[in-house]
Amino acid sequence: MELTILDTSFNEIKQLDKFGSLIWTERYYECGDFEIHSSIDMELIQYLLLGNYLTMDNTDYYMIIEDWEIVTDFDVGNTINITGRSVESILERRIIWNQTILEGNLQETVLLLLNENIIEPLDETRQIPNFIFEETTDPRITELNIDLQIDGHTIYDVMVAICSIYGIGYRIRIIDGYFVFNLYAGEDRSYNQLENEPVIFSTEFENLLSTNYIESLRPLKTYAVVAGEGEGADKRKISVSVSGESTGLDRRELYVDASDISIKTDDGFLTDEEYTDLLTQRGLEFLTTQSRTNTFEGRADTKTTFLYGKHYFIGDIVQIENEYGMETTARVTELIRSQDEAGEDTYPTFSHEPEAPEPPIVDILVEGVRGYGNIDGGMAETIYGGIPGIVGGDAYGS
Repeated sequence: MELTILDTSFNEIKQLDKFGSLIWTERYYECGDFEIHSSIDMELIQYLLLGNYLTMDNTDYYMIIEDWEIVTDFDVGNTINITGRSVESILERRIIWNQTILEGNLQETVLLLLNENIIEPLDETRQIPNFIFEETTDPRITELNIDLQIDGHTIYDVMVAICSIYGIGYRIRIIDGYFVFNLYAGEDRSYNQLENEPVIFSTEFENLLSTNYIESLRPLKTYAVVAGEGEGADKRKISVSVSGESTGLDRRELYVDASDISIKTDDGFLTDEEYTDLLTQRGLEFLTTQSRTNTFEGRADTKTTFLYGKHYFIGDIVQIENEYGMETTARVTELIRSQDEAGEDTYPTFSHEPEAPEPPIVDILVEGVRGYGNIDGGMAETIYGGIPGIVGGDAYGS
């Protein structure tokens, strides 16, 4: 493997192919990272400066050098460990200053978020130079809608939450001196579609190195009471339940503290309907993260049958079958490349993503008025896989 080192102005300054070991990890939902371990080399120190960038052959990912560790040892010699994260981590350097409601088309609201905090912020000192947004015409992105209220979180945390909710990815490439941001969606290469040739990892094909299958009811909750603003009898509450699972022993209750969601915004006040929608979304987010777990993870051989970068890519959904007859679809959520004295290796890791929940039943208790209604599949898809820790609030279960 050969690394290319770039300075902070994106000029290529050195090719590097001599080091003790390298681990290079690219991810779909989150930023990637790398580790270099080597004996002390003055050339290594001269070029691998903190803040410089790294890339390598056969990838469009870029990493930022963030950490050095020099270890001196009389017996084994002096070593240096260099680590960092991919360029996507620069979104962690900006927080959302003002209360923001992300509502409407997902791609347009992400662009608004980036414009207000990175590309064209009112405070020009917050701008990240040469950062541009590349729009996509992929309907799997353009047809998505969002409804979230956020405040005080980093742009990175919000992007990870949004991507996890919708099953999409984002990346920042360095092109001609610019940070180019775009959203993208992996391809379905499982048995569940007819457009792409299926990619199968199984013991039969001898391309599945290891698997880990876990199934559990322990975290399951089916009914949530969501408490918003107010005190005592005046506290605004709604309850949300999963269709067909909210009675008898199948009913597993959860209390969600959503008092951080405010009816007052920087632009005025939300209507009762808008506020109820936000509380509903918060309840659904907690319910979807407290679901029956059915996870299937694994590592695959990339050198036989199906080749990474040709037959499938990071973010794609593939078919996995283990030796016990268990099979499922799983997403390629990360790719790990490594090199050490034993040689080079490349392998993907998979994460099973359960199907979206059925449309929930919402029982609304706002200012003493009760109503019942179905939230359509679009709303259920909007919240699938939500991360409550990002959007705020607490939950307590029974």
